[in-house]
Amino acid sequence: MMRVLEFIVALIIVVVVAVVVGVVMPGNGHVERSLVVGKDMRQVYDVLSNFRRFPEYSVQREYDRNIKFDFSGKPYGPGAELSWTSQDDKVGNGKLTIASADPSFDKIDSTAKKSTIVWNLDNDWRGNDKHFTLDLERQGSRGQLTKITWSYDVAYGFNLINRYSSLYIHGDPDSFIQFTLNNLQNVLASVQNVDYTKLIPYVEQTQATPVLLVSSSIERKGGLEALNDATDKAVAEIQAAAKKLGVNVVGPRIIYTTSYGDQTYTFDVALPISATSLNVGGQSIELTAAKAPDLAAAAASSSSANAAEGNADNNAPGGHDRFGRLIVDNNVRAFLAFGGPALKAVWNGTAAGVPQTRDLLKAYSQTHGYKFDEVVNRFYDIKVKQGDNEKTFDEYDVYLPLTWAPEQTPEQEAGIKPPTLDEGTEQAPAAAGTAAAPASAATTAQ
Repeated sequence: MMRVLEFIVALIIVVVVAVVVGVVMPGNGHVERSLVVGKDMRQVYDVLSNFRRFPEYSVQREYDRNIKFDFSGKPYGPGAELSWTSQDDKVGNGKLTIASADPSFDKIDSTAKKSTIVWNLDNDWRGNDKHFTLDLERQGSRGQLTKITWSYDVAYGFNLINRYSSLYIHGDPDSFIQFTLNNLQNVLASVQNVDYTKLIPYVEQTQATPVLLVSSSIERKGGLEALNDATDKAVAEIQAAAKKLGVNVVGPRIIYTTSYGDQTYTFDVALPISATSLNVGGQSIELTAAKAPDLAAAAASSSSANAAEGNADNNAPGGHDRFGRLIVDNNVRAFLAFGGPALKAVWNGTAAGVPQTRDLLKAYSQTHGYKFDEVVNRFYDIKVKQGDNEKTFDEYDVYLPLTWAPEQTPEQEAGIKPPTLDEGTEQAPAAAGTAAAPASAATTAQ
Protein backbone atom coordinates (compact mmCIF):
# COMPACT_ATOMS: atom_id res chain seq x y z
CA MET A 1 0.00 0.00 0.00
CA MET A 2 2.84 2.35 0.90
CA ARG A 3 4.46 1.79 -2.49
CA VAL A 4 1.20 2.62 -4.23
CA LEU A 5 0.95 5.86 -2.30
CA GLU A 6 4.57 6.67 -3.13
CA PHE A 7 3.88 6.07 -6.81
CA ILE A 8 0.79 8.30 -6.73
CA VAL A 9 2.70 11.07 -4.95
CA ALA A 10 5.57 10.79 -7.45
CA LEU A 11 3.10 10.93 -10.32
CA ILE A 12 1.44 14.02 -8.85
CA ILE A 13 4.83 15.68 -8.44
CA VAL A 14 5.72 14.90 -12.07
CA VAL A 15 2.40 16.29 -13.26
CA VAL A 16 2.79 19.44 -11.16
CA VAL A 17 6.34 19.96 -12.41
CA ALA A 18 5.20 19.38 -16.00
CA VAL A 19 2.41 21.92 -15.58
CA VAL A 20 4.73 24.46 -13.99
CA VAL A 21 7.31 24.00 -16.74
CA GLY A 22 4.58 24.26 -19.38
CA VAL A 23 3.29 27.47 -17.81
CA VAL A 24 6.71 29.12 -17.77
CA MET A 25 7.51 28.02 -21.32
CA PRO A 26 6.97 30.69 -24.01
CA GLY A 27 3.50 31.01 -25.46
CA ASN A 28 4.84 31.40 -28.98
CA GLY A 29 7.56 30.01 -31.21
CA HIS A 30 9.91 31.53 -33.76
CA VAL A 31 12.53 30.14 -36.11
CA GLU A 32 14.26 31.77 -39.10
CA ARG A 33 16.89 31.18 -41.74
CA SER A 34 18.60 33.61 -44.12
CA LEU A 35 20.19 33.42 -47.53
CA VAL A 36 21.71 35.99 -49.90
CA VAL A 37 20.95 35.47 -53.61
CA GLY A 38 22.37 37.24 -56.64
CA LYS A 39 19.03 38.53 -57.84
CA ASP A 40 17.30 41.88 -58.01
CA MET A 41 14.84 42.28 -55.17
CA ARG A 42 11.89 42.76 -57.53
CA GLN A 43 12.45 39.32 -59.06
CA VAL A 44 12.59 37.65 -55.65
CA TYR A 45 9.53 39.62 -54.54
CA ASP A 46 7.51 38.50 -57.58
CA VAL A 47 8.39 34.82 -57.16
CA LEU A 48 7.27 34.95 -53.52
CA SER A 49 4.16 37.04 -54.25
CA ASN A 50 2.54 34.17 -56.12
CA PHE A 51 2.49 30.40 -55.61
CA ARG A 52 2.78 29.29 -59.26
CA ARG A 53 6.41 28.24 -58.87
CA PHE A 54 6.10 27.02 -55.28
CA PRO A 55 5.78 23.34 -56.30
CA GLU A 56 9.19 23.63 -57.99
CA TYR A 57 11.08 24.74 -54.90
CA SER A 58 9.06 23.38 -51.98
CA VAL A 59 10.80 20.53 -50.14
CA GLN A 60 7.41 18.80 -49.96
CA ARG A 61 7.80 17.29 -53.42
CA GLU A 62 11.06 15.68 -52.32
CA TYR A 63 9.16 13.94 -49.53
CA ASP A 64 6.22 12.92 -51.73
CA ARG A 65 6.48 12.85 -55.53
CA ASN A 66 2.71 12.28 -55.74
CA ILE A 67 1.75 15.38 -53.79
CA LYS A 68 -1.07 17.34 -55.41
CA PHE A 69 -1.14 21.14 -55.43
CA ASP A 70 -4.20 23.27 -56.15
CA PHE A 71 -4.17 27.01 -56.90
CA SER A 72 -7.06 29.25 -55.93
CA GLY A 73 -7.83 32.83 -55.03
CA LYS A 74 -5.96 35.60 -56.78
CA PRO A 75 -3.10 34.67 -59.10
CA TYR A 76 -0.77 37.23 -57.51
CA GLY A 77 -0.39 39.18 -54.28
CA PRO A 78 -2.57 39.17 -51.15
CA GLY A 79 -5.39 36.70 -51.60
CA ALA A 80 -3.39 34.15 -53.60
CA GLU A 81 -3.90 30.63 -52.22
CA LEU A 82 -2.23 27.26 -52.54
CA SER A 83 -3.48 24.01 -51.01
CA TRP A 84 -1.91 20.56 -51.08
CA THR A 85 -2.86 17.00 -50.30
CA SER A 86 -0.50 14.12 -49.64
CA GLN A 87 -0.65 10.54 -48.40
CA ASP A 88 2.71 11.03 -46.70
CA ASP A 89 2.27 11.89 -43.01
CA LYS A 90 5.37 14.08 -43.11
CA VAL A 91 3.68 16.30 -45.72
CA GLY A 92 0.01 15.92 -44.86
CA ASN A 93 -2.61 18.37 -46.07
CA GLY A 94 -2.48 22.13 -45.79
CA LYS A 95 -2.94 25.55 -47.28
CA LEU A 96 -0.94 28.74 -47.76
CA THR A 97 -2.47 32.18 -48.27
CA ILE A 98 -0.60 35.39 -49.06
CA ALA A 99 -1.81 37.68 -46.28
CA SER A 100 0.18 40.82 -47.09
CA ALA A 101 2.94 42.22 -49.26
CA ASP A 102 4.55 45.50 -48.29
CA PRO A 103 5.22 47.63 -50.22
CA SER A 104 3.02 46.90 -53.23
CA PHE A 105 4.70 45.43 -56.31
CA ASP A 106 4.74 48.74 -58.21
CA LYS A 107 6.86 50.30 -55.44
CA ILE A 108 9.61 47.66 -55.66
CA ASP A 109 12.12 49.55 -57.80
CA SER A 110 15.81 50.38 -57.50
CA THR A 111 15.07 52.82 -54.65
CA ALA A 112 13.24 50.26 -52.48
CA LYS A 113 15.55 48.79 -49.85
CA LYS A 114 13.27 46.37 -48.01
CA SER A 115 10.02 44.50 -48.40
CA THR A 116 8.00 41.97 -46.41
CA ILE A 117 5.63 39.24 -47.56
CA VAL A 118 3.51 37.22 -45.13
CA TRP A 119 2.06 33.77 -45.85
CA ASN A 120 -0.60 32.43 -43.52
CA LEU A 121 -0.28 28.69 -42.91
CA ASP A 122 -3.02 26.17 -42.19
CA ASN A 123 -1.71 22.63 -41.58
CA ASP A 124 -1.39 20.02 -38.83
CA TRP A 125 1.56 21.65 -37.05
CA ARG A 126 0.51 22.51 -33.51
CA GLY A 127 -0.43 26.02 -32.55
CA ASN A 128 -2.47 28.94 -33.85
CA ASP A 129 -1.82 31.99 -36.01
CA LYS A 130 0.85 30.09 -37.93
CA HIS A 131 2.54 32.14 -40.61
CA PHE A 132 5.73 32.54 -42.60
CA THR A 133 7.31 35.97 -42.93
CA LEU A 134 9.65 36.59 -45.84
CA ASP A 135 11.77 39.69 -45.34
CA LEU A 136 13.73 40.92 -48.35
CA GLU A 137 16.61 43.36 -48.14
CA ARG A 138 18.53 44.83 -51.07
CA GLN A 139 22.27 44.42 -50.65
CA GLY A 140 25.47 44.75 -52.65
CA SER A 141 27.36 47.79 -53.87
CA ARG A 142 24.98 48.15 -56.82
CA GLY A 143 21.93 46.77 -55.04
CA GLN A 144 21.90 43.62 -57.17
CA LEU A 145 21.87 41.17 -54.26
CA THR A 146 18.89 40.26 -52.11
CA LYS A 147 18.99 38.90 -48.57
CA ILE A 148 16.01 36.61 -47.90
CA THR A 149 15.10 36.05 -44.26
CA TRP A 150 12.44 33.36 -43.99
CA SER A 151 10.86 33.00 -40.55
CA TYR A 152 8.07 30.95 -39.01
CA ASP A 153 5.93 32.17 -36.12
CA VAL A 154 3.27 30.37 -34.13
CA ALA A 155 1.13 31.15 -31.07
CA TYR A 156 0.64 28.34 -28.52
CA GLY A 157 -1.62 30.16 -26.09
CA PHE A 158 -2.20 28.32 -22.78
CA ASN A 159 -2.36 24.90 -24.40
CA LEU A 160 0.41 23.09 -22.52
CA ILE A 161 0.77 20.37 -25.15
CA ASN A 162 1.22 23.03 -27.82
CA ARG A 163 3.77 24.81 -25.64
CA TYR A 164 5.78 21.63 -25.33
CA SER A 165 5.68 21.29 -29.12
CA SER A 166 7.89 24.40 -29.26
CA LEU A 167 10.73 22.06 -28.32
CA TYR A 168 10.34 20.58 -31.81
CA ILE A 169 10.09 23.83 -33.77
CA HIS A 170 13.59 23.10 -35.00
CA GLY A 171 12.21 19.91 -36.52
CA ASP A 172 9.64 20.12 -39.33
CA PRO A 173 9.23 23.94 -39.51
CA ASP A 174 12.98 24.57 -39.44
CA SER A 175 13.84 21.89 -41.99
CA PHE A 176 11.00 23.04 -44.25
CA ILE A 177 12.40 26.56 -44.33
CA GLN A 178 16.02 25.50 -44.73
CA PHE A 179 15.53 23.06 -47.61
CA THR A 180 12.85 25.11 -49.36
CA LEU A 181 15.01 28.21 -49.18
CA ASN A 182 17.90 26.35 -50.80
CA ASN A 183 15.60 25.09 -53.56
CA LEU A 184 14.27 28.62 -54.07
CA GLN A 185 17.80 29.76 -54.84
CA ASN A 186 17.97 27.24 -57.70
CA VAL A 187 14.67 28.43 -59.15
CA LEU A 188 15.81 32.04 -59.00
CA ALA A 189 19.05 31.11 -60.75
CA SER A 190 17.04 30.09 -63.82
CA VAL A 191 15.70 33.64 -64.23
CA GLN A 192 17.80 36.02 -66.31
CA ASN A 193 19.27 38.93 -64.37
CA VAL A 194 17.37 41.86 -65.88
CA ASP A 195 15.58 44.78 -64.27
CA TYR A 196 12.00 44.83 -65.55
CA THR A 197 10.62 47.32 -63.02
CA LYS A 198 9.79 49.78 -65.82
CA LEU A 199 8.02 47.13 -67.89
CA ILE A 200 4.21 47.37 -67.98
CA PRO A 201 3.14 44.08 -69.58
CA TYR A 202 -0.43 43.04 -70.32
CA VAL A 203 -1.98 39.65 -71.01
CA GLU A 204 -3.77 39.85 -74.35
CA GLN A 205 -6.12 37.22 -75.75
CA THR A 206 -4.98 37.05 -79.36
CA GLN A 207 -7.13 35.84 -82.23
CA ALA A 208 -6.05 33.22 -84.76
CA THR A 209 -4.87 35.04 -87.90
CA PRO A 210 -3.86 33.65 -91.32
CA VAL A 211 -0.35 34.71 -92.36
CA LEU A 212 2.22 34.14 -95.07
CA LEU A 213 5.76 33.60 -93.81
CA VAL A 214 9.34 33.52 -95.11
CA SER A 215 12.32 32.33 -93.06
CA SER A 216 15.50 34.40 -92.96
CA SER A 217 18.72 34.93 -91.03
CA ILE A 218 21.47 37.56 -90.81
CA GLU A 219 24.86 38.01 -89.25
CA ARG A 220 24.39 40.17 -86.17
CA LYS A 221 27.47 42.21 -87.03
CA GLY A 222 25.47 43.55 -89.97
CA GLY A 223 23.39 45.58 -87.53
CA LEU A 224 20.03 47.17 -88.24
CA GLU A 225 20.88 47.71 -91.89
CA ALA A 226 21.20 43.96 -92.48
CA LEU A 227 17.97 43.35 -90.56
CA ASN A 228 16.07 45.92 -92.60
CA ASP A 229 17.41 44.56 -95.89
CA ALA A 230 16.47 40.96 -95.00
CA THR A 231 13.04 42.05 -93.79
CA ASP A 232 12.34 44.10 -96.92
CA LYS A 233 13.38 41.19 -99.13
CA ALA A 234 11.10 38.78 -97.25
CA VAL A 235 8.18 41.22 -97.33
CA ALA A 236 8.55 41.65 -101.11
CA GLU A 237 8.54 37.87 -101.55
CA ILE A 238 5.44 37.50 -99.39
CA GLN A 239 3.61 40.28 -101.23
CA ALA A 240 4.39 38.62 -104.58
CA ALA A 241 3.07 35.30 -103.26
CA ALA A 242 -0.09 36.97 -101.92
CA LYS A 243 -0.73 38.50 -105.32
CA LYS A 244 -0.43 35.10 -107.03
CA LEU A 245 -2.76 33.57 -104.45
CA GLY A 246 -5.32 36.34 -104.92
CA VAL A 247 -5.34 37.41 -101.26
CA ASN A 248 -4.72 40.78 -99.64
CA VAL A 249 -2.16 41.74 -97.01
CA VAL A 250 -4.21 43.20 -94.17
CA GLY A 251 -1.73 44.26 -91.49
CA PRO A 252 1.82 45.26 -90.56
CA ARG A 253 4.80 42.95 -90.72
CA ILE A 254 5.50 40.39 -88.00
CA ILE A 255 8.89 38.98 -87.02
CA TYR A 256 9.12 35.62 -85.25
CA THR A 257 12.38 35.07 -83.42
CA THR A 258 13.81 31.58 -83.90
CA SER A 259 17.31 32.02 -82.49
CA TYR A 260 19.02 35.18 -81.29
CA GLY A 261 22.59 33.90 -81.13
CA ASP A 262 25.86 35.65 -80.48
CA GLN A 263 26.76 35.63 -84.18
CA THR A 264 23.57 34.94 -86.10
CA TYR A 265 19.98 36.04 -85.79
CA THR A 266 17.50 33.56 -87.28
CA PHE A 267 13.91 34.69 -87.71
CA ASP A 268 10.75 34.49 -89.80
CA VAL A 269 9.01 37.43 -91.45
CA ALA A 270 5.23 37.21 -91.77
CA LEU A 271 2.34 39.29 -93.08
CA PRO A 272 -1.33 38.77 -92.15
CA ILE A 273 -3.62 37.97 -95.10
CA SER A 274 -7.35 38.10 -95.79
CA ALA A 275 -8.08 34.37 -96.31
CA THR A 276 -8.04 31.33 -94.02
CA SER A 277 -7.96 28.89 -96.97
CA LEU A 278 -5.67 29.02 -100.01
CA ASN A 279 -5.73 27.46 -103.44
CA VAL A 280 -2.32 25.80 -103.76
CA GLY A 281 -1.32 22.98 -106.10
CA GLY A 282 -4.79 22.86 -107.60
CA GLN A 283 -6.61 22.31 -104.33
CA SER A 284 -8.23 24.48 -101.68
CA ILE A 285 -6.48 23.98 -98.34
CA GLU A 286 -7.67 25.25 -94.97
CA LEU A 287 -4.93 26.83 -92.89
CA THR A 288 -4.17 25.41 -89.44
CA ALA A 289 -1.98 26.43 -86.52
CA ALA A 290 1.66 25.40 -86.42
CA LYS A 291 2.60 22.43 -84.28
CA ALA A 292 5.70 20.99 -82.65
CA PRO A 293 7.72 18.93 -85.13
CA ASP A 294 7.60 15.16 -84.86
CA LEU A 295 11.31 14.57 -84.27
CA ALA A 296 10.97 10.79 -84.24
CA ALA A 297 9.22 10.78 -87.62
CA ALA A 298 11.78 13.18 -89.04
CA ALA A 299 14.64 10.96 -87.88
CA ALA A 300 12.99 7.88 -89.37
CA SER A 301 12.44 9.68 -92.66
CA SER A 302 16.04 10.87 -92.87
CA SER A 303 17.37 7.35 -92.26
CA SER A 304 15.19 5.67 -94.87
CA ALA A 305 16.60 4.68 -98.24
CA ASN A 306 14.25 6.91 -100.18
CA ALA A 307 14.55 9.94 -97.90
CA ALA A 308 15.59 12.25 -100.72
CA GLU A 309 12.57 11.37 -102.81
CA GLY A 310 10.25 11.67 -99.82
CA ASN A 311 11.61 15.08 -98.87
CA ALA A 312 11.12 16.29 -102.43
CA ASP A 313 7.45 15.28 -102.28
CA ASN A 314 6.97 16.92 -98.86
CA ASN A 315 8.43 20.21 -100.09
CA ALA A 316 6.06 20.41 -103.03
CA PRO A 317 3.47 23.23 -103.03
CA GLY A 318 0.32 22.05 -101.30
CA GLY A 319 2.24 19.88 -98.83
CA HIS A 320 3.13 20.70 -95.24
CA ASP A 321 6.48 21.23 -93.56
CA ARG A 322 7.53 19.61 -90.29
CA PHE A 323 5.70 22.33 -88.33
CA GLY A 324 2.44 21.58 -90.14
CA ARG A 325 2.56 24.82 -92.14
CA LEU A 326 1.24 24.87 -95.71
CA ILE A 327 3.98 25.04 -98.36
CA VAL A 328 3.05 27.77 -100.84
CA ASP A 329 6.35 27.62 -102.75
CA ASN A 330 10.03 27.02 -102.02
CA ASN A 331 10.26 29.82 -99.44
CA VAL A 332 6.72 30.92 -98.52
CA ARG A 333 4.67 29.12 -95.88
CA ALA A 334 1.11 29.75 -94.67
CA PHE A 335 -0.57 28.94 -91.36
CA LEU A 336 -2.83 30.31 -88.64
CA ALA A 337 -0.77 32.47 -86.32
CA PHE A 338 -1.57 33.67 -82.81
CA GLY A 339 -4.63 32.46 -80.96
CA GLY A 340 -4.64 32.27 -77.15
CA PRO A 341 -3.05 34.35 -74.40
CA ALA A 342 0.19 36.25 -74.93
CA LEU A 343 2.20 38.56 -72.71
CA LYS A 344 2.54 41.88 -74.49
CA ALA A 345 4.80 44.88 -73.99
CA VAL A 346 5.19 48.04 -76.05
CA TRP A 347 8.64 49.16 -77.17
CA ASN A 348 9.20 52.63 -78.58
CA GLY A 349 12.59 53.11 -80.20
CA THR A 350 14.79 51.42 -82.76
CA ALA A 351 14.63 47.70 -83.50
CA ALA A 352 17.76 47.29 -81.36
CA GLY A 353 15.59 47.50 -78.23
CA VAL A 354 13.28 44.64 -79.19
CA PRO A 355 15.65 41.84 -77.99
CA GLN A 356 15.94 43.52 -74.60
CA THR A 357 12.17 43.73 -74.37
CA ARG A 358 11.96 40.01 -75.14
CA ASP A 359 14.38 39.28 -72.28
CA LEU A 360 12.30 41.39 -69.91
CA LEU A 361 9.08 39.62 -70.87
CA LYS A 362 10.70 36.20 -70.43
CA ALA A 363 12.08 37.04 -66.97
CA TYR A 364 8.74 38.55 -65.96
CA SER A 365 6.92 35.39 -67.05
CA GLN A 366 9.34 33.20 -65.11
CA THR A 367 8.98 35.11 -61.84
CA HIS A 368 5.18 35.25 -62.14
CA GLY A 369 4.88 31.57 -63.00
CA TYR A 370 3.46 32.05 -66.51
CA LYS A 371 4.13 29.03 -68.71
CA PHE A 372 5.39 29.29 -72.28
CA ASP A 373 6.97 27.14 -74.99
CA GLU A 374 9.44 28.83 -77.33
CA VAL A 375 9.74 25.93 -79.80
CA VAL A 376 6.45 26.50 -81.64
CA ASN A 377 4.95 29.47 -79.78
CA ARG A 378 7.90 31.74 -80.36
CA PHE A 379 8.39 35.37 -79.46
CA TYR A 380 7.10 37.72 -82.13
CA ASP A 381 6.96 41.45 -82.59
CA ILE A 382 4.73 43.63 -84.75
CA LYS A 383 5.92 46.98 -86.06
CA VAL A 384 2.77 49.01 -85.53
CA LYS A 385 4.17 52.47 -86.18
CA GLN A 386 6.95 53.90 -88.31
CA GLY A 387 8.74 56.88 -86.77
CA ASP A 388 10.00 59.83 -88.77
CA ASN A 389 13.55 59.35 -87.39
CA GLU A 390 13.61 62.95 -86.20
CA LYS A 391 10.92 63.51 -83.58
CA THR A 392 9.41 60.08 -83.07
CA PHE A 393 10.68 56.51 -82.91
CA ASP A 394 9.24 53.31 -84.29
CA GLU A 395 6.68 51.50 -82.15
CA TYR A 396 6.72 47.73 -81.67
CA ASP A 397 4.30 45.42 -79.92
CA VAL A 398 6.37 42.53 -78.51
CA TYR A 399 4.58 39.28 -77.65
CA LEU A 400 5.42 36.11 -75.73
CA PRO A 401 2.71 33.47 -76.35
CA LEU A 402 1.69 31.71 -73.13
CA THR A 403 0.40 28.21 -72.52
CA TRP A 404 -0.86 29.21 -69.07
CA ALA A 405 -1.61 32.67 -67.74
CA PRO A 406 -4.14 34.53 -65.63
CA GLU A 407 -6.55 36.88 -67.36
CA GLN A 408 -4.54 39.91 -66.28
CA THR A 409 -1.10 40.85 -65.05
CA PRO A 410 -0.88 42.65 -61.68
CA GLU A 411 -0.17 45.89 -63.58
CA GLN A 412 -3.18 45.31 -65.78
CA GLU A 413 -5.44 44.56 -62.83
CA ALA A 414 -4.22 47.70 -61.05
CA GLY A 415 -4.93 49.81 -64.15
CA ILE A 416 -1.30 50.86 -64.57
CA LYS A 417 -0.83 52.04 -68.13
CA PRO A 418 2.36 51.68 -70.19
CA PRO A 419 4.42 54.89 -69.93
CA THR A 420 3.92 57.57 -72.55
CA LEU A 421 7.04 58.95 -74.16
CA ASP A 422 8.17 62.49 -74.75
CA GLU A 423 8.90 63.27 -78.39
CA GLY A 424 12.37 62.11 -79.35
CA THR A 425 12.80 60.09 -76.17
CA GLU A 426 13.56 56.41 -76.53
CA GLN A 427 11.98 54.07 -74.01
CA ALA A 428 14.55 52.42 -71.74
CA PRO A 429 13.84 48.68 -71.46
CA ALA A 430 16.15 48.16 -68.49
CA ALA A 431 18.22 50.07 -66.01
CA ALA A 432 21.81 50.73 -66.96
CA GLY A 433 24.05 47.76 -66.37
CA THR A 434 21.21 45.23 -66.11
CA ALA A 435 20.02 44.92 -69.69
CA ALA A 436 20.70 41.58 -71.29
CA ALA A 437 21.79 43.01 -74.62
CA PRO A 438 25.39 44.21 -75.00
CA ALA A 439 26.38 47.82 -74.63
CA SER A 440 26.53 48.09 -78.42
CA ALA A 441 22.85 47.18 -78.73
CA ALA A 442 22.12 50.40 -80.54
CA THR A 443 24.17 49.14 -83.48
CA THR A 444 23.32 45.43 -83.35
CA ALA A 445 20.49 43.65 -85.10
CA GLN A 446 17.24 42.70 -83.52
